[in-house]
Amino acid sequence: MKTIFRFIMLLLILIVSVNGYAKNKVTQKPALMWFDAEANFKRLSYPDSIDFYLEKIKKLGFTHAVLDVRPITGEVLYKSAYAPQMKEWDGFVRPDFDFVGHFIKKAHQLGLQVHASLNIFVGGHNFFDRGITYTDHPEWASMVYTPDKGIISIMQEKKKYSAMINPILPDYQEYILNILTEVVTKYPEIDGLILDRARYDGISADFSDFSRTKFEEYIGKKINNFPTDIYEWKKDSEQKYYPARGQYFLKWIEWRTKNIYDFFALARQRVKAANKKVSFGTYTGAWYPSYFEVGVNFASKSYDPSKEFDWATPEYKNYAYGDMLDLYATGNYYTNISMEDYRKNNSTVWNETDSKAQSGTWYCVEGSCEKLHSILKGKPFYGGILVDQFYDKPEDLTRSIVMNLQKSDGLMIFDIVHIIRKNLWKEVENGMRQGGNMDSNKRGK
Repeated sequence: MKTIFRFIMLLLILIVSVNGYAKNKVTQKPALMWFDAEANFKRLSYPDSIDFYLEKIKKLGFTHAVLDVRPITGEVLYKSAYAPQMKEWDGFVRPDFDFVGHFIKKAHQLGLQVHASLNIFVGGHNFFDRGITYTDHPEWASMVYTPDKGIISIMQEKKKYSAMINPILPDYQEYILNILTEVVTKYPEIDGLILDRARYDGISADFSDFSRTKFEEYIGKKINNFPTDIYEWKKDSEQKYYPARGQYFLKWIEWRTKNIYDFFALARQRVKAANKKVSFGTYTGAWYPSYFEVGVNFASKSYDPSKEFDWATPEYKNYAYGDMLDLYATGNYYTNISMEDYRKNNSTVWNETDSKAQSGTWYCVEGSCEKLHSILKGKPFYGGILVDQFYDKPEDLTRSIVMNLQKSDGLMIFDIVHIIRKNLWKEVENGMRQGGNMDSNKRGK
């Protein structure tokens, strides 16, 4: 009798335990933590520091670490056959060790994926006059059409911190493709690449003689008035500059988008040929209604923006690269989290790449996610957060994490340095737990 009683009690304990496990089991969505190269240069210059922060994000429910290996200076964080290595930043010299190799090894020991991010069409930091456009290839720098100075090198535009490069230059394209393939062959165990700034600088780029010639070849006509046949800077009633469209504006937008599409197709082909198992991904801003200004169409080819937006030709959809991506992270960089927030605040947004302020339900986290699901036609995307937007209202960092995890297919946080500076770990932990990426019984210490 006692034996039967013990058996029944053990069975009940087992059932309770299994049920409890099922209730507490976490089904994690992909969660990416970004490690910027420059901002974290000194902090991550020692193996034990790398280990500490990787262990920390693992405990908080993150699944991926995004390691910036080519910042906007055009230098890289490893010994390269093509690019200069960043050995010093802000006066600090990094000890000589395989930084990228150690980062990957430790992350994999913890079960984290590592995706290397590279800034693609940029090669200089205008605030410091530093980078390959300053030292080796000034001819690569984009020529920008400004309202007050005409067409000048972007290196003369000191309000722009990135010395962006003309994306269609053949010698530069070969140069950056060599770097992409070098990363996935030098570090064959890496899980993926994320292409950042794979775009034009903005509506003002690129107005070089080379771009003019190539565009004329594309449309089969000579342009008599360049650049005003593309657009002309004029002032509105508030004396603010805006680009007044010329007769070739729409074809210009289409052509620039084709250029970026063609590069993505070529980059994917080269990367996969070098390492067929590696993920091919990108990061862009989520503000699709204005992102035509940088020559980017990250939608699905089955989505036709010309039915909704006046800047898209019927052919524009042919240059959508969303379907060729293995991973897509987008910047839901909005301080309005819900649709209700947006309607209450009715605020405008002026993003880094915009020529004017934008408004509408795209410009909150919830609305952005809904719209992105529509234009991507079911292709997964990870909603991104810019942490320093929440320095003054840290509780909304938690809300943004939760909303991105609930409404998108995953999460991307930029950047770990912003969490460290303001000690926002508690807000991150709360967001990860409420969003379902952490076991409610565990604490991310």
